[in-house]
Amino acid sequence: MISRRQTLGLLGAAAVAFALPSVRQSRAAAATTFRIGWQKNSVLALAKRQGALEKRLSDRGISVEWSEFTSGPPLLEALGAGALDFGATGDVPPLFAQAANGNLLYVGIYTGSPESSAILVRKDSPIQTLADLKGKKVAFKRGSSAHNVAVKALRKGGLTISDIQPLDLTPPDAAAAFKTGAIDAWSIWDPYLAIAEADPDTRILATARGIVDSFSYFLANGDFTKDNPQVIIDVIDELAKVGAAAQSDLDGTVKAMSEITGVPAEVTRVVLTRPGANLGGVSTITDSAITYQQGLADEFYNLGIVPKKLNVTDIVWRPKAS
Repeated sequence: MISRRQTLGLLGAAAVAFALPSVRQSRAAAATTFRIGWQKNSVLALAKRQGALEKRLSDRGISVEWSEFTSGPPLLEALGAGALDFGATGDVPPLFAQAANGNLLYVGIYTGSPESSAILVRKDSPIQTLADLKGKKVAFKRGSSAHNVAVKALRKGGLTISDIQPLDLTPPDAAAAFKTGAIDAWSIWDPYLAIAEADPDTRILATARGIVDSFSYFLANGDFTKDNPQVIIDVIDELAKVGAAAQSDLDGTVKAMSEITGVPAEVTRVVLTRPGANLGGVSTITDSAITYQQGLADEFYNLGIVPKKLNVTDIVWRPKAS
């Protein structure tokens, strides 16, 4: 069991975020640094630990800088403003970034387990079904993948966002609120999900399985990608190699990821062995991912969550055949 101190200590450490400059930064055509926004999960975290991208880009004379975020929306705000060159998020943050005219492009995808996202309640909560969330305080980070899970899960329960009291909280803030009972339910992703799930006083109301597909995206700044396409190709290729190697050695990967996140190894193993989890599933953007993302964009526009209609293909980048 994870103590309150361990949980809040980890989440508090993860709350350190990149300070976004107030003005859009320009980039020289030939990059000398590659600035990455990362969260403490998935292949990027492993690549950072291994120095894999530093090694891959060293022959080009490019150094790598890392900035940590706790969720996708602020990461993509920095990316779209030119304060970062590359990052990874779930499915919803790119919609808000595109709607805000952020200068960014979809450049790759990775897939995971639908059970890596869920809605949590306290073990002794009277909430037994999704329909029971009516009128309740439900926390999620607005504009994150957890927002999508909340919308779709409520629909499955015959409800809409207007039927609950939605609270826009970062994962660390939501974790503290959930622990104290200040909220009734929490829509969240791994590793925060696995940390909370390890507490015997926590109960999973519903996972995203059968509710939301598990697509996550690599995005890059538009100007950087235009000026340095081969860097993006090399990075996606290297991340695919890191992911494949990690998937083939789960014992070693559990140890490494546990050390990265501070999450106990037994909890990390839960994250990495959920049904459908696959660290090796990194690739350039696919047609199925674009179709999924366009459907999500249309849905969120129709619900009034995204402020304007989006054409996802407008910001999809595909490498040119050499």
